[in-house]
Amino acid sequence: MKKTIILSAFVFLAGAALGQAWTVDKAHAKLGFSITHLMISDVEGSFRTYEATITSSKDDFSDAVFEISADIAGINTDNEGRDKDLQSEGYFDAAKFPKLTFKSTSFTKVEGNKYKLVGDLTMKGVTKPVELQVIINGPIDRRGKKVIGLKVTGVFKRTDFGVGRPGGAMVSEEINLIANGEFVKG
Repeated sequence: MKKTIILSAFVFLAGAALGQAWTVDKAHAKLGFSITHLMISDVEGSFRTYEATITSSKDDFSDAVFEISADIAGINTDNEGRDKDLQSEGYFDAAKFPKLTFKSTSFTKVEGNKYKLVGDLTMKGVTKPVELQVIINGPIDRRGKKVIGLKVTGVFKRTDFGVGRPGGAMVSEEINLIANGEFVKG
């Protein structure tokens, strides 16, 4: 009996230490980006197919780990020709590198509900650290489950990852990440 109680306590504590998973509610989320075209206008796009989770054992998210993956074949700029071009070898090379991934290495509070998220972004087989800004709203209770809202923004150079040719006036080197979403605990 004593062994069972000790084993149960150990399992409970191990589960708590691993943290709770927050999963993205895709009906209330978008993983998007924008890039400047011809140096005069922004073209926006998003990924149709992606996964995103947050794991944290603390309510203040101080130990949070963010993981995101997106299918390059699911890129959508509302222009089929441009989407195929972006999926081609000259840009993302979806046949050889079908996913982009991000895994956080740190998450720190800046002030209020603003945070700095640092992690490793992998695109086209190249992994580099990126820094993103995060705003967390909530949590609120929705149908008995905790829900938070996140807005994530950041800027990085596509050419650092071998995406497209460097220079030129066709598209800017900087990609603006714009992601919004609701995450549900458990």
